Amino acid sequence: MSLGPIPLPLVLLVAALLVAVAVGRWAAPAHGDAPRLPVAGVFLDMLMVGLLAGRLVFVLQWWPLYAADPWSVLRPGDGGYSVWAGALAGLAFGAWRARRTPALRRPLVWGAAAGLASWAVLAGMLVVMQRAAVQLPTAELSRLEGGRVRLADMTGRPMVVNLWATWCPPCRREMPVLAQAQAANAGVQFVFVNQGEGEHTVRGYLREGGLQLRNVVLDASSAVSQQTGARGLPTTLFFAADGRLVDVHMGELTRAGLAQKLQRFGPEAANPSRSPDEVAR
Repeated sequence: MSLGPIPLPLVLLVAALLVAVAVGRWAAPAHGDAPRLPVAGVFLDMLMVGLLAGRLVFVLQWWPLYAADPWSVLRPGDGGYSVWAGALAGLAFGAWRARRTPALRRPLVWGAAAGLASWAVLAGMLVVMQRAAVQLPTAELSRLEGGRVRLADMTGRPMVVNLWATWCPPCRREMPVLAQAQAANAGVQFVFVNQGEGEHTVRGYLREGGLQLRNVVLDASSAVSQQTGARGLPTTLFFAADGRLVDVHMGELTRAGLAQKLQRFGPEAANPSRSPDEVAR
């Protein structure tokens, strides 16, 4: 899921950028005494423009959810990007930069094609590897209300497994979002797996925060993090009804970011736009 504290999707993005720069420099004409073409700088600018455009389009798509918490727009770590909008914006910016510099056109075309292709291949490989390596953990966990349970025994409907701790600031910020989603999506089973803390600490946090959560379990030895390869908190895993991993997110989730991921389960399993008040009615 990560390379140390760095999420793997970011690592893949940097790798794709390096490929684009290397191929672009290879495709650039010999400069002789002329100044070297700024291939690396242009590709970096294309990436920044693409990320900004992808984020902007995603925010507009999910604006009703962001409007409830406008500051969440500034948390791009929720994974909220429009890939197609970002790619098109980056390519358009590259074309604009090359409009008056014909020598840039060939390296930009070759580099952009290589970078996009390498990103697609690496991202696909990552998905396949994660789905093959990450299974529902078999560790026995303690229910907050008493008793023992295994996540592997809770299949039968889509499941969202959130790994968290009370000392983790992003965990605390995203918890109301997850609590609201649990109340609004009866077709999805949310499980909150506390990592390494005791019952008294967890109960105190939930009581002070006024959080009404179901399926809070204690993982005193952090066995779930070890079995899933999670390197940081919070980490949220999304499993299909048959226990197959369909998505994973490392870091804080916003309402929009979570809603997008719940779409993987289909409209019959999730309705992220509903609030708890609407559910009660």
